[in-house]
Amino acid sequence: MSEDESDLFRRAMADAKPLRSEERVSPPQPKPKPRARFARADERAALSESLQADIDDLEMDNVEYLRFARPGVGKREMRQLSRGRYAVQDEIDLHGMTLEEAHENLREFISHCANGGKTCVRVVHGKGLGSGERGPVLKRGVNRWMRRWNEVLAFVSTRQVHGGTGAVYALLRRP
Repeated sequence: MSEDESDLFRRAMADAKPLRSEERVSPPQPKPKPRARFARADERAALSESLQADIDDLEMDNVEYLRFARPGVGKREMRQLSRGRYAVQDEIDLHGMTLEEAHENLREFISHCANGGKTCVRVVHGKGLGSGERGPVLKRGVNRWMRRWNEVLAFVSTRQVHGGTGAVYALLRRP
């Protein structure tokens, strides 16, 4: 600092009075930068959950997951069916069929299996990925038809290894 600057400063401060010690104010502390503590914890929890989750449980939350049970079918049977614990005794694949062909073939298949004493079958209807804007046409048809047929006690979308939301396990009434 030059002599002129020092002199100028003294003149500007000539009438200033020192503060008593209890009046001294410390300069404001800078605010800490905000941290997303909970967001990071949420992200870690979501990652951990996704790594531990069963793909079938995740798919069950999907609106494409089919589930139906008649009165009298217990929660235990439905849980066993959805986990694929019943032995699949027969299967039909409706891929490539028109809606009318699929309806006729599925009706015949369900009737034949129920009359033959089979209790669990798999119906592969596809996910409707090739249907464009119309969505899963066969899947909606299967869902609608099987709810109407008395031979069908219950059905659920299959486990991922058996087709996921592109197929259903169906529990059939015993003759």
